[in-house]
Formats: sequence, C-alpha cells, structure tokens
Amino acid sequence: MKIEKTVGSALEISGLSRSFGAVIALDQFTISIQPGELIALLGPSGCGKTTALRIVAGLEKADRGSVHINGEDLLSKPANNRDIGMVFQSYSLFPNMTVAENISYGLRVRRMKSDLIKKRVIDMLDLVELPHKINSYPHQLSGGQQQRVALARALAIEPRVLLLDEPLSALDAQVRSQIRDEIRRIQIESGTTTLFVTHDQEEAMAIADRVGVMQHGRLEQLDTPNNLYNKPATPFVASFVGITNSIPAVAESSTQVVILNQSIDIAEHSVAINAGDHVSALVRPEWVSLEKSAGVSLEKSAGESRVITKSFLGPMTRIGVDVGLKELVYAELSSKEARNYDTGDLVKVSIATDSVMVENV
Repeated sequence: MKIEKTVGSALEISGLSRSFGAVIALDQFTISIQPGELIALLGPSGCGKTTALRIVAGLEKADRGSVHINGEDLLSKPANNRDIGMVFQSYSLFPNMTVAENISYGLRVRRMKSDLIKKRVIDMLDLVELPHKINSYPHQLSGGQQQRVALARALAIEPRVLLLDEPLSALDAQVRSQIRDEIRRIQIESGTTTLFVTHDQEEAMAIADRVGVMQHGRLEQLDTPNNLYNKPATPFVASFVGITNSIPAVAESSTQVVILNQSIDIAEHSVAINAGDHVSALVRPEWVSLEKSAGVSLEKSAGESRVITKSFLGPMTRIGVDVGLKELVYAELSSKEARNYDTGDLVKVSIATDSVMVENV
C-alpha cells in the first residue's frame, strides 16, 4: 500500500557557523535542498555534518547563520515546534511501548483524534512493511525492524523535513544494504525532503539525489553522485570519494604532468602548477591498465612492474602492483580479465585517461 505523497518543503541553510571553544565545527556552511529531495552529507569524522543536522533539528544552537523551511525562519523556534522528524542511529524507541504506541507518540502529543491516529499508524506500518508487528515491543524486533519503526514514527507526524543521523551504522552489512534501499523507497513514496548524514560513501552514493562532501566544517562540493566521482571540484573530493591512487608526478608544463613515463593533461580544479613542479596525481584504479610481460623473469626490466596483491570483489578484482614507489598502485579489472594475472607476474602499467587531478605533495 502507498500513502498519499506529500509536497516536500524547501530547506535553506545559509552561513551556518558553530564553534566549541577553539574547535570550529561549522564554518559558513551553506546548502539549498529542493522540495522532496534527498541530500546526503558525507565526510570524515569531525567534519561538522552531524552538528549541521543537530542545529536544523533544534538540538544545537548556531553561532551565526540562518535556517529556513519554505522561507520561514527555523532558528527562532523551539525544537518541538519545527515540524521536523529525526531518526538516530540508536533507534531511540520507547522500550515499554508497542510498535503502534511508538509510532503514534508524536500524534498523541499533538492531540490528534484517536481514529485518525489509528489510521495513520496502519498507513505507516504498511509503508515500512511491518503491519504484522503492530503489537510487538522493540525487544521483539530485529535491528532492521527497529530502525524501520523509528522511520515510521518520524514520518507519522508528516514532517516538513526528515533528518537521518547515521541511521544504519548500528546494523550489519547485509541488513544495512537492505534498509538503505528501503529508506530510499519510503522517502520517494512519501515525498519528504530529507537530509541524511553518513560516513559511508557507498550509502551516500547509492540513495542520494545529491551528495555534499564536507571537510573542516565547510562544504567542498554538492553534486550528483556521478559528478562527485567523475568531476570532483577539489583534490580533497577526488581523494575522499571512491578509491584513488596518489602517484608522484612531475609537471611538464602548466597543463600537463608526467605519470609513470606518460604525459597526461591535468583536470579542471587541480592546483596551479609550473614545469618542474613535483605533485601527486590522483588516479582511479579503473584508469590503470595492465599488460602482461612476455616470458618469466625474477628480475624486473625497465618499464616493468610486479603484481603483489589480488583482492576479489565479486564482479571486479583489485590488483596491487609494485611500480617502484613507496606504495602499491592499484588497478581495478573485471574479475574475468583479472584471471590472466597472478601474484608475482611482471606487467607493464599505463594510465588510461585523458586527464587527472593533481595536488601538492
């Protein structure tokens, strides 16, 4: 059963700043979320993503900046008057209440009529596909089921904005993947504008319309998952999103670098370089091509490298190659193609891309 899709609200966060003593948690954080959109905030621990979420929810105060929903100032309102739903990683269900009582809690606080509450609870349980658990208690549910009930409770009040704070981190990998997809389905069906905080790249890239990558309290880039990966706006985004080789390179000119004896153009948003500069080139593993050397030898010849590791990843296999640097260079091949390479094999390595992003050493 599908509930009637709501019209999402626009969320505008502008110039948000927050410090804890000498620690700057948020520094002029600005983001605009369209009605019905799901935005994921991604970044390392301490980058400010959870602080931003807590300020929107009213659980933390901002030093400066503004938050508006549909043009209405939010920061002047107490948390319980913001019409915001929030789901935490710890579920935070009331252990002495049934599933129905947990879901209806916010509705009862709002003094909704009992017949409307009953209908809303049934609708929410249908939405999260748990109608048979209506009279169960939290301890009788699995972790994934508890998180779905927490989501149903947050959505029951028909929030203008839904906030999700690392909602899947307490679940094991298989359940996390399933609930992740469920959250996306439910969010699309309900049409609720959603801000999702996570440290898991796969999670963010899989379900978000756009992903915001944060560092030191600032938003480095807000873009579609595809653009974040293929058109990073900063070296930090290029190195943080996905697996990336950092390979020493020498600038041949202001627009080209030499990497593993190849001349390659530098990508947009790279640091400025001059001929002779020593930099690091950020190279995706799928851009690294291998060619098996003819014959077998214990000694590497000029231009040859040796396969050191093979990691099977299902349809893909990651191969670590010793090219004579401090760290291995990783190539990612289809597992079928990777069968041609064994640890100890000598190979020739090349970079198969038109441009790479570079950063200072």
